[in-house]
Amino acid sequence: MNYRRLGNSGLKVSEIGLGSWLTYGESVDSKPAKEIIHHAYELGINFFDTANAYNQGQAEVVVGEALKGFSRSSYVLATKLYFPMGDAPNEKGLSRKAIIEQCDASLKRLGVDYIDLYQCHRFDEETPVEETIWALNDLVAQGKILYYGVSEWNADQIKDAAAIARQRNLRPLTSNQPIYNMLVRYIEKEVLPVSMEEGLGQVVFSPLAQGILTGKYKPGQAVPENSRAANDNINTWINSYMQDEVLECIQRLDKIADGQGLKLSQLAIAWILRQSGVSSTIVGASRPAQLDENVKAAGVSLSKETLEEIDSVLEEINGFVPIW
Repeated sequence: MNYRRLGNSGLKVSEIGLGSWLTYGESVDSKPAKEIIHHAYELGINFFDTANAYNQGQAEVVVGEALKGFSRSSYVLATKLYFPMGDAPNEKGLSRKAIIEQCDASLKRLGVDYIDLYQCHRFDEETPVEETIWALNDLVAQGKILYYGVSEWNADQIKDAAAIARQRNLRPLTSNQPIYNMLVRYIEKEVLPVSMEEGLGQVVFSPLAQGILTGKYKPGQAVPENSRAANDNINTWINSYMQDEVLECIQRLDKIADGQGLKLSQLAIAWILRQSGVSSTIVGASRPAQLDENVKAAGVSLSKETLEEIDSVLEEINGFVPIW
């Protein structure tokens, strides 16, 4: 496993991290989830990402219990807040009250004294950014969090928040967590350049586009049983990828991967890690074997010719916009 700095900070995170969206505490039971987390740790993954909203806190409980046996200094634990955690008006968003209370609740569920990376899950239109940044800065001062970041903020929002932190001499933002994969590349235009300018590292999610970039879904064929696309609880996202034009291009990408001696999933992850502004790519796993395959992408270097060949395929679906 290789490790990269998280933005301009001194914190080192594994190039491949493990997430818990749509899995732990929900579609994957606690026992196998813990086995997967333990296996990830054994493979050198030190970055574990979750959120308070994932199955209403249950994912945090599972992740926290799974990591209990490891030295606290040996892993980087990230969680997020923004989405509703109850019916009360202040149990959501990024107000000072929400941030302080939700952080304490996450610490309790995770069973730790501090959170390494605390992230704003989305931008809050109803709360002044300065209020949010001050509250996060205070959590750092209290030792409850070590670093803070954002998720799915646009370039202007990131730039404004970074400017406020700089002007008020507050701790700077450290990271942004956007969706990024071969099929969804919007961050390349503005978000990635602004983030690099402001010192934020990207910890990207959905690198395999909900499993589409494994090549198991074929154009004109029924989806495999027990796959994500067959799961009624989550197929709203994945079904937006299920277009023959997209799937045909993915079959071509699969051939490129085969020519490099790689699985398509490994090619897709290595393609993401070609970006120096990406600190880590967060994968999901419902069984240990998936991790064994994905971690082999760490350290893979793709030639200029291979990248050009990939781009020529991706240009054909340049206007594709999935629902997620």
